[in-house]
Amino acid sequence: MSKQAFHQRLADLTAQIAGRPLDEALDRWLNSTHGAGSATFDSLKQACIEGVAEGWLCDREGGGIRYGRVFKAEDALHRFSVDVVDMQDIAGPHHTHPNGEIDLIMPLEGDATFDGRPAGWCVYAAGTSHRPTVAQGRALVLYLLPEGQIQFTKTP
Repeated sequence: MSKQAFHQRLADLTAQIAGRPLDEALDRWLNSTHGAGSATFDSLKQACIEGVAEGWLCDREGGGIRYGRVFKAEDALHRFSVDVVDMQDIAGPHHTHPNGEIDLIMPLEGDATFDGRPAGWCVYAAGTSHRPTVAQGRALVLYLLPEGQIQFTKTP
């Protein structure tokens, strides 16, 4: 899949979630409508695998994590930015989600989980924070951030 086709697929998805509260109801809806085993999940996972292989996804590396912001927040994506990370049995840097965060968890090896969650979607409400952790294998995680907002915690 081309980067442009990936953008269009994400624009179609973000159109369905734009304006909805980032809460448990959205988490349930995403998992029941676009969760693991659905056509949306399978096509996004395949696109991410191809994008990594082609070098336009996860084009940076730091601290044992491959990552990259593929699209900045823009109107076509309903003001969500798009990042993808490639993590294996590692915890990433602690951060806060000023406007919330929507994650698509795509295990690649083992029974990989993200923050204890299996394949599918995970929604964090505005103001939440965490140290993103992939355990029991390797996973790609796609992040949708409203207005591209993320605040990394400063360490002393």
